Amino acid sequence: MTELEKCLAGLPFEGDDPEIGRMALQTKRLLKELNALDYGNAQGRERILHSLFGSVGENVCVDIDFHCEYGKNIHVGDNVIINMNCTFVDNNRIDIGSKVMIASDVKIYTATHDTAFQPDESACGTRFEKAFGRSLYARPVRICDGAWIGGNVTILPGVTIGERSVVGAGSVVIRDIPADCVAVGNPCRVIKKLK
Repeated sequence: MTELEKCLAGLPFEGDDPEIGRMALQTKRLLKELNALDYGNAQGRERILHSLFGSVGENVCVDIDFHCEYGKNIHVGDNVIINMNCTFVDNNRIDIGSKVMIASDVKIYTATHDTAFQPDESACGTRFEKAFGRSLYARPVRICDGAWIGGNVTILPGVTIGERSVVGAGSVVIRDIPADCVAVGNPCRVIKKLK
């Protein structure tokens, strides 16, 4: 099993794997091109998004600056807005449904580390995971159709946001949010059901 396959399977993986490194380098080049492109060049932006993402639907707007890890693990439906200064750490899949609005400064993380702390002094100067004895692994994130993610929201690994739900600005989402509700806070919790 490759390190990339381990990422997607939720197993511990080596972040400094050469295949992953090549993918990340290609992504950084595409992001540099996207973020430097004239904002009025809709065809150029669409071309880059189709090269960058695993799949992208119709009528998708990704504002700049946008950042991601690999890009290919991001799958976006139709009629989606991803506003400025968003960062998606897509070591595992990030699935964004259709008719989704994502406000500015939203962070979506799929990667995490175990919480056991076992420092290895002989590993100084190597990757963080090796130096600090922490395993790196990733869990998918899913944002279902019609959801609205407010500004400066952080979504942590393994979370699903249900259909038509609203996540209030500044929230930190650590667990699934059901469909048709408003959720806010740190940690994010449901405060109201939508009719």
